[in-house]
Amino acid sequence: MYRLIVALLVGFGFSQATFATTSTSLRPLARPDSLTLSTRPAQPVAVRNDSLSAWVADFYPRARAAGISGRTLDRAFSGVTYDADVIRRDSNQSEFSKAIWEYLDSAASQTRIRNGRTALEKHKTTLREIEARYGVDKEIVVAVWGLESAYGTFKGSNDIIQSLATLAFDGRRGAFFEEQLIAALKILQSGDVAPRQMTGSWAGAMGHTQFMPTSYLSYAVDFTGDGKRDIWSDNPTDALASTAAYLANFGWVPGQPWGVEVKLPQNFDYRLANREITKSPRGWARLGVTDLNGRAVKNHGEASILLPAGSGGVAFMIFKNFAVIERYNTADAYVIGVGHLADRIKGHSAFKTAWPRGDRALSFKERQEMQRRLTRAGFDTQGVDGRIGPKTIAAIRDYQTANRLLPDGYASLRLLQKLR
Repeated sequence: MYRLIVALLVGFGFSQATFATTSTSLRPLARPDSLTLSTRPAQPVAVRNDSLSAWVADFYPRARAAGISGRTLDRAFSGVTYDADVIRRDSNQSEFSKAIWEYLDSAASQTRIRNGRTALEKHKTTLREIEARYGVDKEIVVAVWGLESAYGTFKGSNDIIQSLATLAFDGRRGAFFEEQLIAALKILQSGDVAPRQMTGSWAGAMGHTQFMPTSYLSYAVDFTGDGKRDIWSDNPTDALASTAAYLANFGWVPGQPWGVEVKLPQNFDYRLANREITKSPRGWARLGVTDLNGRAVKNHGEASILLPAGSGGVAFMIFKNFAVIERYNTADAYVIGVGHLADRIKGHSAFKTAWPRGDRALSFKERQEMQRRLTRAGFDTQGVDGRIGPKTIAAIRDYQTANRLLPDGYASLRLLQKLR
C-alpha cells in the first residue's frame, strides 16, 4: 500500500498516507541530530552503521516493553546494516507530477488488463471462495493485486527489518516507522515468516498486495489454514484473502460499483460536485445527471459527483465502495485506477468521455504557489502543503464563483496563470 502512495501518487498532490494511526513516539528524538536530511553533511556508511547499531541498542528496551522477546530481536537484527538507498528514496520526492489520465493509462493498460484476466482465470476457484466469504468482488481484489505488485511479479526485495530500522533511525518520520518496526517484529515473533524472508518495498510494504506491518497485524488472514498468514510466498492466496478481509472490514457493499461514468447537463451546478453532497441516483437524474445512455443510474445507494479533471474531463457518480477503496490508498487516482482496472478485467469498456490531454499537471511548487495566491486573494486554503485536497478545492471554487468562472474546483495551469 505505502509503496504506491509514496512512489506513484505523491505527484498527484496527495500527502503520503498511512494505514494506521501513528502513536506518540517511543523514541527520544525523531532522528539522531537536529539537521534535516537535505542539510545534514553526508557521513561515511561505516559511521552511519555505527550510529544505527547504537540506535538499535537504545531501541531494544522499547521493543521489549512492547512485548518483543530478546530472541526475536537478536534474530531480526542479525546482519542488519544502514541502508542509504532507503533514505535516498525517502527524501527524493518527484518535483513534477502525472496527470490523472497518464496514471490511468498505466493502471489500466492493455497489458495489465490482459494479465489481470489471466490471473483471475488461474486463481478462479480460490478467488470465488474469497468472494463468497468476504463479499468483495474478486475483480476488485485482483485489481488491487495488479496495481500493488503487478500480480506478484514486483513484491519488493528489501529486507523489511533493515528498511524500517533505517527509516526509524534516520528518516523524516521516525515515530511512524518505529511503530511499523515494532509491528514487523511482532509478525516475526508470531512465526508467520522468518526474518530474512520478510521482504517488500523500501518503505516497509509487504507481499503481493503491499500490506504495511500494522495493517497486516490487524487484517491479514490465514485463508489456506496452514497456521500462517503468508503474504510473501509465490502462493498469493493469503494475500488476496487478506485484501478482501481488509476491504470488508471497512464496509464493502456487495454488488455495489465503486462508481459509474455519467453525463452532466449543460446547466449543471458544478458546486454540487462535492463529496459532502450525496443524492440517490434518481435524485441526480432529476438534476439531469444520467448514465451515458441518458437514463438514471441504477439505484446502488447514495452517491456523490466526482470531477477529477474538472468540467473538461470524465465525470463520475461514486458510491460508498469508492470510500472503502480509499482506505487502501487515499488518492482519487488510485481508487479510480483500481475500480477501472476491475471493470476492464470484467469486460467493460474504457471511459467514453475524453480527458483534457492538452493540460499538464501542476508541479509541487506550482500547487504551493496556487495555494499562496488563493489565500492572499482572500480564499484561504488552510495551509500551503502542495496537496490539492478538499480545502484547496473549496477555495478554488469560491475564487471561480467570485470571478464568474465555472466553479468546478479544478486546479489547472490556466487557473494559476489567472491568479498570477
